[in-house]
Amino acid sequence: MPPAEPRRNRLPAVLATLLLALVATLVAATLIGPARIGVADLLSLFGGGRGAQATWQQTILWQVRLPRVLTGALVGAALALSGAVLQGLFRNPLASPSVLGVSSGASLGAVLTIFLGLSATQVWALPLGAFAGALATLLVVYAIASHGGRTPLATLLLAGIAVGAFNVAMSSFVLAIALESWEVGRTIVYWTMGGLDGATWDHVTLIAPVLALGLALVTSHQRELDALLVGEVHAAATGVDVARTRLLLLVATALLTGAAVAVAGGIGFIGLVVPHIVRLLVGPQHRALLPLSALTGAWILVLADLLLRGLLGEHAIPLGVVTAAMGAPFFLFLLLRQQRRGLDG
Repeated sequence: MPPAEPRRNRLPAVLATLLLALVATLVAATLIGPARIGVADLLSLFGGGRGAQATWQQTILWQVRLPRVLTGALVGAALALSGAVLQGLFRNPLASPSVLGVSSGASLGAVLTIFLGLSATQVWALPLGAFAGALATLLVVYAIASHGGRTPLATLLLAGIAVGAFNVAMSSFVLAIALESWEVGRTIVYWTMGGLDGATWDHVTLIAPVLALGLALVTSHQRELDALLVGEVHAAATGVDVARTRLLLLVATALLTGAAVAVAGGIGFIGLVVPHIVRLLVGPQHRALLPLSALTGAWILVLADLLLRGLLGEHAIPLGVVTAAMGAPFFLFLLLRQQRRGLDG
């Protein structure tokens, strides 16, 4: 592991590289597709090319590709930010929305709103259902795993796996009933696999303010997160209201995860992998870790979606399936390394 000072010194270079990579990937993902569209068509949008006289290229860009790309960036940022907060809050690099069952809880809440027909009549029903499911799961997992002011890694993981399995079982139960109605069942199946197909500006306007609010909440508590890295006793000694901070950050994490799941379905392991990579680059201090995790999550998810579309075209498998397939081995690697270091518990 590199010492802290060199990692701090490389922060400007890492930030500049990430920004360039993100912008380049956003542009490439907007331009690449079955229809041949050039940079001039993209630039023309800023000259008013969205009205009744818009060309077919401008229409595709504005109504299909830009919403998809921006939704992917916002979802990736929200999930990575949630993972960074949870890993700091629980003081271990294995915590993430997917591993702790938070994503499956958000999915269960959203599946119930779809099944009950609430999402078809109320705009905010789906995000509220996802948020409620995510928050309830977080609180249950934390209550099960915590004892005497400590949250052992093994207990935390087992609680997350158990509650997550329950969430998945309940979602499957609802799906089995919903299959009697083909349209509702198809919607639930497609949505639970996760992806950006069909993303619209409504999805962008839904998750963008939630991400902004969540980012503001967690970055305003970066000092408290840094103090919690040393331990709750140390944090309390430095003036941190541990209970209030923990509750606020759990709510912020549930809000971010719920919004991401509401617009993109089940996208797993972004919250696990991204903060770990960023921490290796710039260290554990949350002043840099939080915003860089959000940037990296946005870049990786847009890049993954771009590569899928480029390699498989119209036959691309769901994005959530790919992120889970890539993230699961990484999680096992981290778990085995934790065990070798004797940190289990």
